[in-house]
Amino acid sequence: MPKTYFTYLPAIEGSLEEELKLCLDQIEDTCLKGYIPVKLNIFTDLPDYESFLKERNNIAAILRNTFRSGSPAFNVTVQPPEKPWKIAIEGTFISTGSNAVKMKEYQDFPYVIIESDEGKELWAAGVSSYSYPDDTVKAAEKAFSLMNEILASEGMSLNDLVRQWNYIGNILETKNNGQNYQLFNEVRNDYYSRFRKVKGYPAATGVGMMHGGVILDFCALKQGQSTTIKAVENPHQLNAYDYSQQVLKGDTSEGNRPKHAPQFERALLITNRKEAVLHISGTASIIGQETVGKDDIEKQTNVTINNMDSLSDTGRIKQMIPSSALSHCRYSLLRVYVKRDVDFKRVRDICLKHYSGVPAVFIRADICRDDLLMEVEAEAGLTL
Repeated sequence: MPKTYFTYLPAIEGSLEEELKLCLDQIEDTCLKGYIPVKLNIFTDLPDYESFLKERNNIAAILRNTFRSGSPAFNVTVQPPEKPWKIAIEGTFISTGSNAVKMKEYQDFPYVIIESDEGKELWAAGVSSYSYPDDTVKAAEKAFSLMNEILASEGMSLNDLVRQWNYIGNILETKNNGQNYQLFNEVRNDYYSRFRKVKGYPAATGVGMMHGGVILDFCALKQGQSTTIKAVENPHQLNAYDYSQQVLKGDTSEGNRPKHAPQFERALLITNRKEAVLHISGTASIIGQETVGKDDIEKQTNVTINNMDSLSDTGRIKQMIPSSALSHCRYSLLRVYVKRDVDFKRVRDICLKHYSGVPAVFIRADICRDDLLMEVEAEAGLTL
């Protein structure tokens, strides 16, 4: 179902609360133009975990007061935008009246249901116990359990996941030989093996956030009769779930047991009678399974863009869609993660030149490998 994306930065620099208000004023203007907010991702700069919890609660109250008919799904993550801003917001919207939209809640987590004759979508964000900031395994288990419960409340399951965002606090940190990202992957494997019985995986992003814990965003789709879901591979990259043990870091919780690779598709193509949408997972400067351009931000950015171009190549996608009318792929959203503040300008300049006119947000976050300096995810629509 078609989505429109907008990104927001404050008009002037101020406190976090002042910058939030300036962004929300812009979002209210967007709503007045005929759009319904489905999901808001709020990226902030906060000094510690306690400040994060306090600000998240404040923002939740503000959103409920702003959207009195029901809050959209939302997530607050400590992934700072480019200075001097303290906040940036990415918004997912649907046109007013285009579909049946319902705002719901599960245990204080707002989520959105969108229904049409093409299927039923569930959009949720900020799913976490907000406990265990120093225990990635427990934090991940609670987040996956909550995701399961939200899906079950709508007659859905992990089988219906098509897009997942995984935010892992201190993602590269290693304690007792266990790397936080690898520990997260073990929990993901456990839940997928128990509760996901369909072939393949959702498109996904796994990136760091400052401070601790695990937070999940996700989109699930109960398919209509005309809907098809297909994985899109990159001929220049090994599928992430086929990575060898050599590129996976740390030990598992069971010592010598083989480590499980990240379980996601490079991209997922969803088509129905009306549209085709390409969800591009978090993509970085990896060829095969090896990092390319170590310590070279310009090289990594260009290799990443080439990987994105391979995933969205219309010639390859046309072979996957039984329609000769496919003409082009148009990006509708770009989210760019940059590891170091010093690299923001160069990454932004390269990306905006290549993806001119595409709504984009640039935020600071650790990537899932020590030697990766940036990562990009995207959504694109295809003209049928």
